[in-house]
Amino acid sequence: MTDPDEKQQLKQLEARIEAAKQGQAPKPRQDEHYSQAQLAWRMVIELVAGLGIGFGIGYGLDSLFGTLPIFLVLFTLLGLAAGIKTMLRSAQEIQEKKLAEEAGKDEGA
Repeated sequence: MTDPDEKQQLKQLEARIEAAKQGQAPKPRQDEHYSQAQLAWRMVIELVAGLGIGFGIGYGLDSLFGTLPIFLVLFTLLGLAAGIKTMLRSAQEIQEKKLAEEAGKDEGA
Protein backbone atom coordinates (compact mmCIF):
# COMPACT_ATOMS: atom_id res chain seq x y z
CA MET A 1 0.00 0.00 0.00
CA THR A 2 1.05 3.48 -0.63
CA ASP A 3 1.09 6.26 1.88
CA PRO A 4 -1.91 8.21 0.39
CA ASP A 5 -4.02 5.02 0.38
CA GLU A 6 -3.35 4.46 4.07
CA LYS A 7 -4.25 8.06 4.91
CA GLN A 8 -7.49 7.77 2.95
CA GLN A 9 -8.40 4.49 4.65
CA LEU A 10 -7.57 6.01 8.03
CA LYS A 11 -9.86 8.99 7.33
CA GLN A 12 -12.64 6.64 6.24
CA LEU A 13 -12.18 4.58 9.39
CA GLU A 14 -12.28 7.72 11.57
CA ALA A 15 -15.48 8.85 9.83
CA ARG A 16 -17.09 5.44 10.44
CA ILE A 17 -16.03 5.49 14.10
CA GLU A 18 -17.46 9.00 14.53
CA ALA A 19 -20.73 7.94 12.89
CA ALA A 20 -20.93 4.91 15.18
CA LYS A 21 -20.31 7.09 18.26
CA GLN A 22 -23.09 9.46 17.27
CA GLY A 23 -25.41 6.53 16.67
CA GLN A 24 -24.75 5.37 20.23
CA ALA A 25 -25.15 8.82 21.78
CA PRO A 26 -27.36 8.79 24.88
CA LYS A 27 -30.96 9.40 23.94
CA PRO A 28 -33.33 11.57 25.94
CA ARG A 29 -34.98 9.78 28.81
CA GLN A 30 -37.83 7.61 27.67
CA ASP A 31 -39.12 6.96 31.19
CA GLU A 32 -40.73 10.39 31.63
CA HIS A 33 -44.06 8.79 32.49
CA TYR A 34 -42.39 7.01 35.39
CA SER A 35 -41.26 10.29 36.90
CA GLN A 36 -44.77 11.66 36.48
CA ALA A 37 -46.15 8.62 38.29
CA GLN A 38 -43.65 9.16 41.10
CA LEU A 39 -44.81 12.75 41.46
CA ALA A 40 -48.43 11.63 41.57
CA TRP A 41 -47.67 9.05 44.26
CA ARG A 42 -45.78 11.69 46.22
CA MET A 43 -48.87 13.89 46.25
CA VAL A 44 -51.16 11.02 47.24
CA ILE A 45 -48.83 10.04 50.07
CA GLU A 46 -48.70 13.64 51.30
CA LEU A 47 -52.49 13.79 51.42
CA VAL A 48 -52.87 10.43 53.16
CA ALA A 49 -50.11 11.30 55.63
CA GLY A 50 -51.90 14.53 56.56
CA LEU A 51 -55.15 12.65 57.08
CA GLY A 52 -53.46 9.91 59.10
CA ILE A 53 -51.59 12.30 61.36
CA GLY A 54 -54.72 14.38 61.94
CA PHE A 55 -56.75 11.27 62.67
CA GLY A 56 -54.12 9.99 65.10
CA ILE A 57 -53.86 13.26 66.99
CA GLY A 58 -57.65 13.64 67.16
CA TYR A 59 -58.22 10.08 68.32
CA GLY A 60 -55.46 10.42 70.92
CA LEU A 61 -56.91 13.62 72.34
CA ASP A 62 -60.43 12.16 72.36
CA SER A 63 -59.19 9.09 74.20
CA LEU A 64 -57.34 11.28 76.67
CA PHE A 65 -60.28 13.59 77.37
CA GLY A 66 -63.09 11.08 76.83
CA THR A 67 -64.80 13.13 74.07
CA LEU A 68 -64.60 10.64 71.21
CA PRO A 69 -65.97 12.34 68.08
CA ILE A 70 -65.09 16.01 68.62
CA PHE A 71 -61.29 16.12 68.32
CA LEU A 72 -61.27 13.20 65.91
CA VAL A 73 -63.39 15.09 63.38
CA LEU A 74 -61.63 18.40 63.99
CA PHE A 75 -58.09 17.10 63.60
CA THR A 76 -59.01 14.86 60.66
CA LEU A 77 -60.30 17.93 58.83
CA LEU A 78 -57.19 19.89 59.83
CA GLY A 79 -55.04 17.01 58.56
CA LEU A 80 -56.95 17.02 55.27
CA ALA A 81 -56.37 20.76 54.92
CA ALA A 82 -52.67 20.35 55.71
CA GLY A 83 -52.36 17.50 53.21
CA ILE A 84 -54.04 19.54 50.47
CA LYS A 85 -51.82 22.53 51.23
CA THR A 86 -48.73 20.32 50.99
CA MET A 87 -49.97 18.81 47.71
CA LEU A 88 -50.49 22.27 46.23
CA ARG A 89 -47.02 23.34 47.35
CA SER A 90 -45.53 20.26 45.67
CA ALA A 91 -47.49 20.94 42.48
CA GLN A 92 -46.23 24.52 42.44
CA GLU A 93 -42.66 23.31 42.96
CA ILE A 94 -43.00 20.87 40.06
CA GLN A 95 -44.49 23.55 37.83
CA GLU A 96 -41.65 25.97 38.62
CA LYS A 97 -39.10 23.25 37.85
CA LYS A 98 -40.73 22.52 34.47
CA LEU A 99 -40.85 26.23 33.60
CA ALA A 100 -37.18 26.58 34.50
CA GLU A 101 -36.32 23.58 32.28
CA GLU A 102 -38.30 25.05 29.39
CA ALA A 103 -36.61 28.42 29.84
CA GLY A 104 -33.23 26.67 29.81
CA LYS A 105 -34.15 24.86 26.60
CA ASP A 106 -35.31 28.11 24.99
CA GLU A 107 -32.06 29.85 25.88
CA GLY A 108 -30.01 26.92 24.59
CA ALA A 109 -31.81 26.84 21.24
